[in-house]
Order: sequence, then structure tokens, then C-alpha cells
Amino acid sequence: MSTVSATPNTRVRRLAERAHYDRETVHAILDEAYVAHVGALAGGLPVVIPYACARVGEELVLHGSTKAGILSAIASGEPICATVTHLDGVVVARSAFHCSMNYRSVVVHGAARVVDDPEEKTRLLDAFVDRLIPNRRARMRGMSPGELEATQVVALALDAVSAKIREGGPKDAPEDLHGDLWGGVIPLALVAGAPEPDETTNAGVAPPALR
Repeated sequence: MSTVSATPNTRVRRLAERAHYDRETVHAILDEAYVAHVGALAGGLPVVIPYACARVGEELVLHGSTKAGILSAIASGEPICATVTHLDGVVVARSAFHCSMNYRSVVVHGAARVVDDPEEKTRLLDAFVDRLIPNRRARMRGMSPGELEATQVVALALDAVSAKIREGGPKDAPEDLHGDLWGGVIPLALVAGAPEPDETTNAGVAPPALR
């Protein structure tokens, strides 16, 4: 299991025992994510924007319109930060102080690279679609030159990265355990609902399955 060396930016200091620097854990958290929140300086002001994301190899791939100002800031070569969080449960303690949440999170620091090569750009966008909707891309038409030109793709290397995980029940103080208050975890999960076809989908056409 390979690990990532902690840097001053990525080293977890608060509750350091929850930190994970192995790529297997980082990959698993990123591969379950649909959205990353990306922070950058735009016009001298800090901005955080949610972006659909996909891990491709050792990079976190983002894409958007070439007209999006924040994406231009992300693609400027200046340092940015991307975060992913999965909320797994509400931790119900006997005191307000010890109530918490179970989560899995990843933080990535670095400078994103702009993907200009049309072949690589197409490959990453194809992989992006298949990460969200498995085996979908092969059944779709290819991107037109205009669509490719209008889409900016950036990739953030998973070099300066760390994960942090909380799991388990509440950490109640001993003096709070005497009484009739319930304690434990209320699990939370993101679950896909039943597919809803639009009005142009032919009857009998099977919907795709999400990952």
C-alpha cells in the first residue's frame, strides 16, 4: 500500500489519529464522490465552488465552460485546494459538546494543469462520464469540435493529499452516561432513487445503472 508524504499543508494536526495518507484510502473516498468543492483566488477574493469531479489515475479531474471565470482562476497555475466529504452518520451523544458526525474526507492541494491536447482532453472527458454513469460513454455520440472547444478540462495531481475519517459512536463523558438519554449513531447515505425518464425516451428503453 503506497502512501503520500505529509506536507505542512496536508498534515492533519487536529485529531491526527483520524488521518490517512495511503493512496488506497484516498482513492476510495474520491471514487465515491460526485462533487468536489474547489477553492481559489479569483480577482483577489477567495471563492469556493462545487464541481463535478472524477479521479483518473493519480489526478482529480474537473471540467466546465471555458467562459467560467472561476475555472480560469483554477487553471491559472496558482495554488488551489479541493475537498471531498462523505457524511456517514450523525453521532448522538448525551451532551451537546460530544455530538458529532461520522465522515470520510479528502483534501488536495496543488496547482491544476490545463489539459489542452485534444486526444487527452477527450480521453479524460470520456473517463469522466463513465465514472459517473458506468459504460455510458461508448453508447453516446462523440463530442463535436465545438463542444470540445467550449469545455475546459483541468487536472489536479494527487501529490499533496490527505484523508480524514471519523467512525464509531459518541465519546461521552463518564458522568453523562447515567440517565435515560439515547446515544448512538444515525446512519446517513446518498442513495440513487428510481430513474425518471424524460418525455422523449422511448418506452421500454432501460435506464443506466449508477456506480
